[in-house]
Parts: sequence; structure tokens; C-alpha cells
Amino acid sequence: MDARVKTYDDKMQKALDFLLSDYQTIRAGRANPHVLDKLKVNYYGSPTPIQQVGNITVPEARMIQIAPWEKSLIKEIEKAIMASDIGITPSNDGVVIRLVFPELTEERRKELVKDIKKKGEECKVAVRNIRRDANESFKKLAKSEVSEDEIKDLEDAVQKLTDKYIKDVDKAIEEKSKEVLTV
Repeated sequence: MDARVKTYDDKMQKALDFLLSDYQTIRAGRANPHVLDKLKVNYYGSPTPIQQVGNITVPEARMIQIAPWEKSLIKEIEKAIMASDIGITPSNDGVVIRLVFPELTEERRKELVKDIKKKGEECKVAVRNIRRDANESFKKLAKSEVSEDEIKDLEDAVQKLTDKYIKDVDKAIEEKSKEVLTV
């Protein structure tokens, strides 16, 4: 692959990776520790990822258990969970914090699928914007010593990449939607 095209391939891959990591944080009725990935806890004055202040386990299909390494952190972790958009109230017994995920209603599942599709469309737009940037940079090359045929080949290569990534995004949307709709 041409080095000029490889740059845009990397950018498109990053857009897809971002979408997939975003999808991991969408809960589908089952407890998924990735919903806590973006949470930060105030740990001695500095925001620290929740994974670095305790053990996170999934003892049951619809429960996440957080065992902080220091008991003094229980209140801070609960505060971070309450302030987040997870939508679950934590409960604790003085030693561990439990997050119990309710069964998703049909209506909530449909809302999640809409959200999944919206995020997928945003990713497709990002991929197409990368293609546009690539084509613009290739047109600038035309003013130098690069031939018209070479420019056309580069544009075709980027179009093939765009098609591939759009197909990957569609597949990710379909898989995540199916996962959310499965009761």
C-alpha cells in the first residue's frame, strides 16, 4: 500500500476503533465492566480511572461488583457513579459496591438501537471526511510532479478503503443492534 494512502487507512481505522470502544460502553441488559471505563474517581485530589482504585468483577450476569483497595474510597466511587450517565444507583455493604443492572424494557432496547445507529452514522461521516481530505491532498499533489494517472490510482485506493470501512461500520451496527435486541 502506498504510504500516502496508508496514512488515511490509519485514520479510518482509528474512527472505527473509536466506534467499537464506544459500543462497548452501551449496556445490553448484561453487566459489562466496560461501562465504567470512562469513570474517574477523586483519589487524593487527582482524577483516577476507577480500574486503578479497586477490583471490578462480574459475579452474576446482571451485576458488577467493585472492591476498592481502600475502604475510604467507597464514598468517592459511589459519588463518581452517581454523577455519571450509567443510570444505576450503587449499593454498598461497607466493603464492596454493587451495581445491579435492571432488565431492559422493549422501549429502552429500541432507544439503544437508535443510539447505536446514530453513532454508526457519525463514524461513517468521519470516514467520508477522511476520504475527502485524502482526495484534496491528492489534488494538491497534481500541481507538482505527480501524474494524473497516479492521482486517479490514489483516489481509487482511498475509495476502496472507504467502502471497506463503511462495510465494517455497518457490520458493527448490525452486531450491536442484534446484541441489544436479544432478550
